[in-house]
Amino acid sequence: MHYISLIIITANVLISLKGFNDLQFFNKYKFQIAGLQNKEYVRFLSSGFLHVDITHLLFNMLTLYFFADVVLQTLGIPAFIIIYFVSLLVGNIWTFLYHKNELSYSAVGASGAVSGIVFSAILLYPDMSLYIMFIPIPIPAYIVGIAYLAYSLFGMKNRLGNIGHSAHLGGAIAGLLIPIILAPSLLETRKYTLLLLAIPIILFLIYNKLKSN
Repeated sequence: MHYISLIIITANVLISLKGFNDLQFFNKYKFQIAGLQNKEYVRFLSSGFLHVDITHLLFNMLTLYFFADVVLQTLGIPAFIIIYFVSLLVGNIWTFLYHKNELSYSAVGASGAVSGIVFSAILLYPDMSLYIMFIPIPIPAYIVGIAYLAYSLFGMKNRLGNIGHSAHLGGAIAGLLIPIILAPSLLETRKYTLLLLAIPIILFLIYNKLKSN
C-alpha cells in the first residue's frame, strides 16, 4: 500500500472509531444542513472522515485501497491528494445544494472522495476489467462507471436507502474533471469515455430542469 493511501485510510479509521464511541463528537462534525447553514463549514470536510458503522467504513476503505494505486502511479501524489479532497468537498457541496431546504438532512462518509478516485481511475483506464460481487465475469470499467452513475441518479431521485447518493455523484463528476484539468491531453485520448459517462448526468439534469418548470 502506498504511504499516502495508508495515511488517508488511517485517518478515516481513527476518526470514525472516535465517532462510533462519542456521539457528541459525531454530531458536531457530521454533514448536516442546519449546521452548515449556521456557517459550521468544517462539516464539509470533517464529515468525510466519519462513518455510520464498521461495514460502511470497511466498504469505503477497501474501495479506496483497490483504486488508489491506479491514480497514484499514473498521475502522482499531488494529483491524487487534489482529486481526493476536491472530490470530497464537491460531493458535499453538491449534497448541500441538492438538500438545502431539508434542515434535518445529515450524512457521513468518504463516499464522495472515494467516488472521485474511482472515476479518475476509470477515466484513466476505461478498459480495465473489474469484478463485481456475485458476478463471475470481468466487466469493463467504463460500463461499471455508467451503471454506478445511473444507480446514484436513481437513488437521488427516489431517496433510495440511507445513502448519500448526491455525494457519490458530485465526487464522481469531480473525479472525471480534475484529471482533465491536470492532464488536458486526456480530453482527446479519453473523449469517448468521458462522453459515455456524461450521458446519465446530462439526462438527469435535463429531467430535473423539465420537472422544475
